[in-house]
Amino acid sequence: MTVFTEAALPGRIHVIGAGLIGTSVALAARRAGVQVSVEDVDSNHEQLAAQRWGSVSTLDTSPSAEPEIVLVATPPQVAAEVLASASSRWPDATLTDVSSVKVRPLQEAINLGADPRRLVGGHPMAGGEMSGPAAAHAHLFDDRVWVLCPTPESDPGRVTQLENLVGACGAVVLIMQPHTHDHAVALTSHVPQVMSSILAGALVNADVESLRLVGQGLRDMTRIASSNPAMWTEILEMNGTEVAPVLEYVMAEIMSLTRSLTGDEVAKVNIDRTLRLGVAGRDRIPGKHGAAEREFATVTVQVKDEPGQLADLFVAAGRLGVNLEDVRIEHVLGRPSGLIDLYVRPQLATVLMSGLTEQGFDLRS
Repeated sequence: MTVFTEAALPGRIHVIGAGLIGTSVALAARRAGVQVSVEDVDSNHEQLAAQRWGSVSTLDTSPSAEPEIVLVATPPQVAAEVLASASSRWPDATLTDVSSVKVRPLQEAINLGADPRRLVGGHPMAGGEMSGPAAAHAHLFDDRVWVLCPTPESDPGRVTQLENLVGACGAVVLIMQPHTHDHAVALTSHVPQVMSSILAGALVNADVESLRLVGQGLRDMTRIASSNPAMWTEILEMNGTEVAPVLEYVMAEIMSLTRSLTGDEVAKVNIDRTLRLGVAGRDRIPGKHGAAEREFATVTVQVKDEPGQLADLFVAAGRLGVNLEDVRIEHVLGRPSGLIDLYVRPQLATVLMSGLTEQGFDLRS
């Protein structure tokens, strides 16, 4: 994580775009002692962000209020235009954005007149299912990765300035080239969004009886399908050159698997290859705190759907000296209860099971 000091922080930043990300940046920076101003084309958003906990102020246009950093948190399709305008309005300020695509917005901003020496792309890997300034909070970026993408012309001092701001907001800085970033998010974010939406779309005409069989696996795979379609249309269109090759690979695998399933003789070798490839890829996803993925034992407990049930379970595990590495909840169909999967280190599973049983918990492992 980037190390920063108060002396290294900017005295003032200006945020353009008072949505979830922009307002959260303003609140996080204000928490670190930075003076913040905000503006938004939606006056209601601007006022709400400015009044949020009394933390930020609306734009002060006096010469003494010149910002050291201007952060553009607008929708991606207008980010380039806003960056170029900000470059002209504040000729000494460092310029950055929060768009989830980097190559095209940065190049378009430069083409429109943004100073490339002062321009450093940014992408905080944080968000939420709720949008707008009302959902913003100062802790949104704590321990989250925030990618900074300098252009070839970016002044190193501007990059350092943004590293200090990002660290002050609680995030972990990761430096990437714009094209490397766009390829990475196509694989890890944009294509998963498409796949989730396609799978969820298959449920539109499903009969009610089939939907009664929905389990946690399908819920997990379709959770992000509820994301804003308009926003994702813009993102996918802007990163199409990176998204398309990944989708072509996925389609080729699906077609190969389909032929294996519908041929005269099911090709078990190909089916097995596809599934094993998935296991190998899943194993490469980093585990807790970015470390290598570890194998955990699962202890399943059924609890009532009532206030305090989870708290009691977690406290009981803590008293047994067992750290819960992960938790998963699956609601029981038609019953006011749920199944709680507790993921623990294998050597602690017996301790947890015995201890919870003695305390009267309903174990289902």
